[in-house]
Amino acid sequence: MSNPFDYTGKVVFVSGGTSGINLEIAHAFARNGAKVSVISRSQEKVNAAVNELKSHGGEAIGFSTDVRDYAKTQETLKQTHEQLGLIDVLVSGAAGNFAAPAMGMSANGFKSVIDIDVMGTFHVLHSAFEYLRKPGACMINISAPQAYNPMEFQMHVCAAKAGVDMITRVAAMEWGAMGIRVNSISPGPIDDTEGMKRLASTKELRQLVIDSVPLGRYGTKQDIADACLWMASPMASYVTGIVLPVDGGWGLGGTSVSNAGMKKMLGF
Repeated sequence: MSNPFDYTGKVVFVSGGTSGINLEIAHAFARNGAKVSVISRSQEKVNAAVNELKSHGGEAIGFSTDVRDYAKTQETLKQTHEQLGLIDVLVSGAAGNFAAPAMGMSANGFKSVIDIDVMGTFHVLHSAFEYLRKPGACMINISAPQAYNPMEFQMHVCAAKAGVDMITRVAAMEWGAMGIRVNSISPGPIDDTEGMKRLASTKELRQLVIDSVPLGRYGTKQDIADACLWMASPMASYVTGIVLPVDGGWGLGGTSVSNAGMKKMLGF
């Protein structure tokens, strides 16, 4: 049997792919032979990420792009197609977050997260559509437990990620006939990410997170990358329109666990 995770010759596009979970996803595909294109707002991060990805021996390109800008996003996807070919796997991972009570955030702060997550996801998927391999393309949106598990101090993210998951479901329905699969992956508490460094900044808070996860540990960025490799592979060829939690069972605890943890993390 051939290796289902061999992406040699495949083209993979990752938005937000220059840091954190998304960079690890890009590395996973590059290690498995894919040609990879990444974008983020920082040209410095783009340059660094591309250099890292080229170390796996394949092609890698990158662009400084803000996913809130539709025209720029559209041009980036066009250039990716022109330089690498039809897109086989698209990962939409650009996101924004900060912790604040509803009455403690500005309208602009709320809008910023909506613009990055919801509008950014739409911009990436909409811009990429004409450059996708049909049939055969796989689109993966990076969601979050806030989409289905309401959390205090996260009203903006709950609204944004719920929107992302509904984009996933509708796109899966509309584009399935063309052989395009669209899914979401929802990471739980992932170690060594900027978000968890801010929210669980002490040993006590780190232990609080671990105690709330049934598997008793943080997830790793590789856990999410592995889920993406599977989701984009022939082994998931009949999977579309789902939201896959990769969270060690953390979401099973529901609102009470997440809210209690969030309050302690923020000192309430």
